[in-house]
Amino acid sequence: MIARAGKAAGGRSMLVELTYVVTIARHRSFRKAGLELGISASGLSHALKGLETRLGVRLINRTNRSVTLTAAGQELCDAIGKPFESIDRAVEDLNRFRDSPRGRVRLNVVADAAPLLVGPVMGVFADRYPEIEVDVVVSNRMLDVVGEGFDAGIRYGGTVPEDMVAQRLSADTRWVVAGAPSYLDRFGTPAVPTDLAAHRCLGVRLGNDRIYDWEFLGPEGEFAVRVTSRITADDTRATLTMACAGAGLLYGPEGAIKPYVERGDLRLVLTDWATTGPGYHLYYSSRRQLPPGIRLLADLIRELRPLGL
Repeated sequence: MIARAGKAAGGRSMLVELTYVVTIARHRSFRKAGLELGISASGLSHALKGLETRLGVRLINRTNRSVTLTAAGQELCDAIGKPFESIDRAVEDLNRFRDSPRGRVRLNVVADAAPLLVGPVMGVFADRYPEIEVDVVVSNRMLDVVGEGFDAGIRYGGTVPEDMVAQRLSADTRWVVAGAPSYLDRFGTPAVPTDLAAHRCLGVRLGNDRIYDWEFLGPEGEFAVRVTSRITADDTRATLTMACAGAGLLYGPEGAIKPYVERGDLRLVLTDWATTGPGYHLYYSSRRQLPPGIRLLADLIRELRPLGL
């Protein structure tokens, strides 16, 4: 009886350790795997060494610069990867039978969507689903949400990878130009987009490090203007502060700029040329079931419509 109990305990321990291996393999990083699993990188490394010692086989090669699977590690992950995914789905499905859904979800959100779309609904979400833990990571970088350990991401519709499932969360976004009254009094107000060549413009750095060409809508359709930018930033909140200080003209989503216009800190210009682009979308892998926590958050955003729909 004691031997049987010890064997069962050892099996449960190995199941946990195999979960560690699969997670490390997916992230190719002990730190990122540890964040997903809720343990330290050193603790994860120690557990892996213990498993490799008992098996007598090295599963993962790790150096200061890289984490890679050995041939044995790759074979193991190929064999157990799908069963582990099935277990994850089965556990998530149990949420249907709970009065209050629970669990932890990780969401990668483009910077502008965090205060405009996600933030306004989180108070209601926390009241309705107190047992769901939401980890929101804000980044404009174009990254692999699956490989980085996220359950889903939120981005503008036009930037969602083609192999992902996408669900609309907001109305289309109107893109506008604005400047501080002090700047416009000093340098004048542009009448047409080509006038921007004579102005200080705050550059928009995209998640792929490219400087964004400002887009407009004219009588012949949409067109882009490459502005000269001595100051660039990858976050609208930063450029808003700069624009309010008179550093130059700002280009961004109207939803983020509107409060500053209403307070008189900024004035819209070139409004007759403003164009509209795809709104925010939730996206996730077609190969994975959407966790209930993400689904409930998306449903709430569509219910409350902080940016319309």
